[in-house]
Amino acid sequence: MMRGYRPSPVSNSTMSFCGTDNSSAYKVDNGLLNNGCFLDALGVVPHVFLLFSTFPILFIGWGSQSSKVHIHHSTWLHLPGHNFRWLLTTILLFVLVCEIAEGIVSDGFNQSRHLHLYMSAGLGILAAITSIVYYHNIETSNFPKLLIALLIYWILAFITKTIKIIKYDDHGIGLRHIRFCITGLLVLIYRLLLGVEVNVILRRSTEVKPPDDLQDLGVRFLQPFVNLLSKSTYWWMNTFITSAHQRPIDLKTIGKMPISMRALTNYQKLRKAFDTQVEKCPVPLKGSRWIWHALSQAFGGPLMLSITFRFFSDLLGFAGPLCISGIVHHISSDNHTALPSVMFLGVHFISSEAFLANAYVLVVLLFLALLLQRTFLQASYYVAIETGIKLRAGIQTQIYNKIMRLCTSNMSMGDMTTTQICSLVARDTNHLMWFFFLCPNLWAMPIQIVIGVLLQYYLLGVSALIGATVIAVLAPLQYFVATRLSRAQKSTLEHTSERLKKTNELLRGIKLLKLYTWEHIFRSSVEETRRRELTNLRTFALYTSLSIFMNAAVPIAAVLTIFVVHVHVHSASDFDLSPAVAFRSLSLFHILVTPLFLLSSVLHSTVKALVSVQKLSEFLGSAEIEIELDPTAQTPANNNANTKSVYALQLQANLVNSKNKAKQDVNRNFQQDDQELRQTSSQEDKVCMKIVNGCFTWTQGCPTLTNIDIIKVPFGQLTVIVGQVGSGKSSLLLAALGEMQKISGSITWNSLPKTDSEDNMRAHTMNGRPTKRGSVAYVSQRPWLLNATVEENILFDSAHNEKSIVIQNNLANCAFPFTHLAYHFIQIHETIMMSQIIAMRDGTVQTQESLKDIQFAEPELFEQWRTLMNRQNKENSTELKRKSFRRAMYSRDTLATEDEEEEGSTTTDEDSLSAELRHRTTIPWSSLATYLRAAGLLLLLLLVLSQLNKHSLMVAIDFWLAHWTSQVIAAQIESVERNCTVTQDCAFSHSSYLQVFSVLCALGIVLCLVTSLAVEWMGLRVARELHCSLLRIIVLAPMRLFETTPLGNILNRFSTDTNTIDQHIPVTMECLSRSTLLCLSAVGVISYVTPVFLIAMLPLAIACYFIQKYFRVASRDLQQLEDSTETPLLSHYSQTVEGLTTIRAFRHEHRFKKKMLEYTDTNNISSLFLMAANRWLEVRMVIKNLKIDLFWHEHKQSAVASISNALYRQLSAGLVGLGLTYALMVSNYLNWIVRNLADMEVQLGCVKRVNSLLHTQPENYDGLMTPAQIPAGWPKYGEIQIKNLSVRNDSTLKPVLRHVNAHIKPGQKVGICGRTGSGKSSFSLALFRVLDTFEGQIIIDGIDIAKLPLQTLRSKFSIILQDPVLFSGTIRFNLDPERKATDQMLWEALEIAQLLSVVKALPGGLDAMVTEGGENFSQGQRQLFCLARAFVRKSSILIMDEATASIDMATESILQKVVMTAFADRTVVTIAHRVHTILGSDVVIVMKHGGILEYDEPDVLLEQKDSVFSAFVRADK
Repeated sequence: MMRGYRPSPVSNSTMSFCGTDNSSAYKVDNGLLNNGCFLDALGVVPHVFLLFSTFPILFIGWGSQSSKVHIHHSTWLHLPGHNFRWLLTTILLFVLVCEIAEGIVSDGFNQSRHLHLYMSAGLGILAAITSIVYYHNIETSNFPKLLIALLIYWILAFITKTIKIIKYDDHGIGLRHIRFCITGLLVLIYRLLLGVEVNVILRRSTEVKPPDDLQDLGVRFLQPFVNLLSKSTYWWMNTFITSAHQRPIDLKTIGKMPISMRALTNYQKLRKAFDTQVEKCPVPLKGSRWIWHALSQAFGGPLMLSITFRFFSDLLGFAGPLCISGIVHHISSDNHTALPSVMFLGVHFISSEAFLANAYVLVVLLFLALLLQRTFLQASYYVAIETGIKLRAGIQTQIYNKIMRLCTSNMSMGDMTTTQICSLVARDTNHLMWFFFLCPNLWAMPIQIVIGVLLQYYLLGVSALIGATVIAVLAPLQYFVATRLSRAQKSTLEHTSERLKKTNELLRGIKLLKLYTWEHIFRSSVEETRRRELTNLRTFALYTSLSIFMNAAVPIAAVLTIFVVHVHVHSASDFDLSPAVAFRSLSLFHILVTPLFLLSSVLHSTVKALVSVQKLSEFLGSAEIEIELDPTAQTPANNNANTKSVYALQLQANLVNSKNKAKQDVNRNFQQDDQELRQTSSQEDKVCMKIVNGCFTWTQGCPTLTNIDIIKVPFGQLTVIVGQVGSGKSSLLLAALGEMQKISGSITWNSLPKTDSEDNMRAHTMNGRPTKRGSVAYVSQRPWLLNATVEENILFDSAHNEKSIVIQNNLANCAFPFTHLAYHFIQIHETIMMSQIIAMRDGTVQTQESLKDIQFAEPELFEQWRTLMNRQNKENSTELKRKSFRRAMYSRDTLATEDEEEEGSTTTDEDSLSAELRHRTTIPWSSLATYLRAAGLLLLLLLVLSQLNKHSLMVAIDFWLAHWTSQVIAAQIESVERNCTVTQDCAFSHSSYLQVFSVLCALGIVLCLVTSLAVEWMGLRVARELHCSLLRIIVLAPMRLFETTPLGNILNRFSTDTNTIDQHIPVTMECLSRSTLLCLSAVGVISYVTPVFLIAMLPLAIACYFIQKYFRVASRDLQQLEDSTETPLLSHYSQTVEGLTTIRAFRHEHRFKKKMLEYTDTNNISSLFLMAANRWLEVRMVIKNLKIDLFWHEHKQSAVASISNALYRQLSAGLVGLGLTYALMVSNYLNWIVRNLADMEVQLGCVKRVNSLLHTQPENYDGLMTPAQIPAGWPKYGEIQIKNLSVRNDSTLKPVLRHVNAHIKPGQKVGICGRTGSGKSSFSLALFRVLDTFEGQIIIDGIDIAKLPLQTLRSKFSIILQDPVLFSGTIRFNLDPERKATDQMLWEALEIAQLLSVVKALPGGLDAMVTEGGENFSQGQRQLFCLARAFVRKSSILIMDEATASIDMATESILQKVVMTAFADRTVVTIAHRVHTILGSDVVIVMKHGGILEYDEPDVLLEQKDSVFSAFVRADK
């Protein structure tokens, strides 16, 4: 056995190209080709040729000589065999590295250094890199003529390597020698590269055009277009990531989606697959199997590629444990011997076994295997996620197209809701996307498990099967925990929805709740729901803790079981547990446990995907509207011409039969027939739409509309539809628009001529079926607005000019599709001649007459309409004046404000940008401190101590295993030295080591449980504290907060931000702390084993700092961008569903589809960039910015240093194995640290936003007087004295009331009027101390209200606001949430409010349910309930703030009388909407600009002709 290679210093005199230890090295007696050194020197020639021929071109360039096409990106890859060339070059580099390693190992058997053994390979690496750089520049410059240099290089390299392998074969060198195998591979690779080059030259086209994506300056996502190296390393993302540190990432930065990834492209691919499945099955498709087949057909190819990449990645993953085992085995050998070499051609040749047994070679192979494994893994991730995003885009587009064809009955009958559709778009498509992302694991897990168990069995025998059984038994338990976790999450979501519903009602009705002092009642209701939610969150946290515990404890339990069984089974062979076996087994179990942990997630994702596809199948199979045919290509003029030709033919036949008839008679008959035809056509031209014998229904069963015969709806005139509620007015409109299912009859739509001279009218009807009509200006009964500007909502994508809006369709002048109330008809009749009125009754057309006919037939009804309208017209004109005044005020204020803001903004833009950039680069430590403070000191200490102790124990377990196995090796060496013959004398006892190992493992398992519980319980504590504080401060906040902050923003603090605090931050914090401590443990262990590693830590730390610095900023921006772009997408879906009828009526389906595609692509491009950024990070965490020296420091240097220490300093083999095991995991830990740090930074933004609201200054609920000092029954009389009162909305704003003085006597009825902004509502709110009173006082019944507790003050008054507010619950709850009134009092209040009959007719009476917002009652009925609510309280002071604005005039007149009667002995302050409503008041106050302009009895003010009040009254008549 020959001694293995040990590095020793060699002087320059002993180093030469062919070496100096062989005197025949330079002899060529047997021919040049029979000299090994000459063969290696011959191989240098091609490399030197390439370097000298290409370097001048690369450095000097070819500038104007190239035919470079000017495109935005230098990524135009168009030469054939591009990817194959890059792949071959990568393999070539790997083989050349192996050749260098083989040369170095072989050179260790020589006395002097033989440079020819590795110099040729070194130059080959340089030449291979030069060739690919040279090729890349030529390809992107589109100048392939210069590829002739590469062609010559491949020919020379192939010839030299072929000569070399032939000579090897002649001298008996074969496959058993590693150098022969390497040379053979090089011959094959050079031959393939030669073929690629020849193919490029032969197939080169003369004219090549770059793809559209590269010519589009807006496309910034370059992953599909870059070369293989940039694809695998995401090098093209470097500029994007670093620029994010200088300027925030926005939609302009990420650009547009590449064409192949756009939603339309993937929808067309999916649509084709769906059509294929439909063609295969003649019967209607049911179930979800056909959808799975279509998805696999459309996206199965990329998914199989991802699975293939994952397969290679998993196979390479086993190289780590095998290399570690070989290295430790090499170190633990007593003499470090190697297999002998043989000498041919004057040089040494080693076998493959000797090559792979060398520890240094194994280090190199370990590095390369890990690099390739991560490359394949990232490629698998990318392809899977990209495919999932494409699939999601295709399905979302398919869903949207289905929405455009949905029957209206699906929505109106409750079969399908907007929430369900949005859930299908937002959740179910994401479930399918993540299933495709996790799908490669379904194929990879069995392979990993089988190979891992087989290798473990090869190492440890039966004990490995026992350990695998432990993991397999715990796998069902993990699946059980995952299932329970899903159920707990579902239950939590239900309670969360209920809480958000109550919170939404609280926020929307906060003004009423504060004025009625009911805010604490609703706060208690929300808190009760929150407690139920926290109960489910506690269950969720428990199962999450169990899941985290099992992930950490199962490997410990499995390793403990394996070694316990192994020691007992192999007790006869006491030295069987070597470091190589132990640490290879440990590394294999880390690999084996990973797929088992993923099993529950993958199965859970699969179940979700199955359910989602089933829901998708049901949705796609839902009923659709009748597909309309395209309009006929013939114009009406052509139709007339054809008709005239028919008459001519008939006439010609008559002439043949009647030859004696005069020619004049024939011409006269022809003209007469043609004139009749023109008259008939002229009459038809005036009809916009008609229905003949129509019968329509919403669902299968009894028809909704029957015997519908609408003779005509004329162009350019007004047709009105009237009828009682439920008579079928709206249904008739929808039936005409094609929204209802037609049982029988026909609908005919005519198009309007463009000019009077053109006779191009055409009838859109065919065989009784409605053909495709034009656009109809439809106004729905339910208001529908887009989330867009006012201009966009008015124009609705129509052309316009300064004078009018011109809808570009041929039915613009048809005013048919409008529904109005009866008293509006005459008002419109003032300017438009009304053609007819269609009266509906019980789903049929009762009559179809003109207004003039109704005037004579029903004179009383006609006069009643006119009386109502005279009154309404004047009120409308008064209101119009008020609105005009309001607009003028608003315009002046807005312009002034905008000028001020513009002036101030110009000086602060740069400062704001600088501050924002500084803020984006720093971690929000203050928010983290807020979160930890909310957790409490006890839980925080428990978490920190348990985490530190757990990871300390993990390190202790590994150290003890290293010590144990090292002692086994030491005992083995001692037994050999002592030459023991008796087993008892040389026996090694494992019992003490096993006991300590078992205790450490048991403590580690316990601490895993404690840590997981501490994390989740801390999260629960924070969730409870922050939500409770937020709800309390919001309820106590002044009204100014709700007036200046959008309610949606406040609601987001309770929804999205609270959900993040509840469920996401604890998990992220646990992962971050675990990854950080694991990384620190790994660095500590490696540094202890190899102190030299500390020197390498400096560049490693610098690289990691800059990587995380740039990544965190980019990742946060992209996450926020992804979230912000998803909102308009979902909003577009919900808006489309709600306005579906209007969209189809206007024929704007294509425009909305186009907008949906834009929203989808915008959201998907954000997701793609975020995914690419994550891949960018993971690659750099592995290779450290592709600097080989840094990676060498992390992995190879630690390994080489460990080996050197072990060989020369007798370092424990167990410690070397421990160091190598930890070194393999450092990059993983660093990756997760940066990823979790970026996620934590985004999530802490939620804490920051919540914390900003927690600093809101609450209202002052305290008073100078205690409840005992307040007289019982106060206020008893209702006397109000206002003295020099000045109030403002906020201390920083101008006063809204200035020096107001008034005296309202007990029981007086006071009316307040004035223009908008005069201070009427501020007057009433001042009584409730809603506004800031900074001067003066309000005295009620002798008590200054500023001294009263706020709760006491507001509970003594009643107020009826202009906007009616009802809450979900019973009628009883809406009238009396405090449950103080009896049923008799409630019925009495309902009777006063004219609601007695309505409530009695409801099932349950007072316990009948009111839906959210009172949607099951009309607007007027809701206001009446608010009146009844005020009557229930029976306070001595009642404020009515335009309370009857939503009530018709008849009911208003009754209520005015009721109020005067019911509150005859009480003080009533009425803010007037209609001036005539306060004519009966005792006192009238006219306000202007926050002051009292007039104050007197109404009769006195009316006598003054120049008074403002009299002007109001005259305008109201």
